Amino acid sequence: MAEQSAFTMNISLPMPLKQYVDGKVATGFYGSASEFVREAIREKLLREQERERAEALLASKLIEGLDSGTGIPHTASYAQTKKKALRERMSGDQKDQ
Repeated sequence: MAEQSAFTMNISLPMPLKQYVDGKVATGFYGSASEFVREAIREKLLREQERERAEALLASKLIEGLDSGTGIPHTASYAQTKKKALRERMSGDQKDQ
């Protein structure tokens, strides 16, 4: 990823984080603390973008489910019936192993 332009930013780190960054730079994998921090920020940005995509997908799946048909009232007896069916299904799966 080519840098379009670079700006200087000063940051303050508590000693344990500074030691961590210094240790990473000392391995030779990073040329400088700035290089390490840039990569850390890029990774954070990617994680946030992935989370946003996952949230959007989940929201669309929830809406799809809501629009999929007539709802079933969730009563205590309904939940008990579902739990019983699940237990029976699981015990059947265990017998197959």
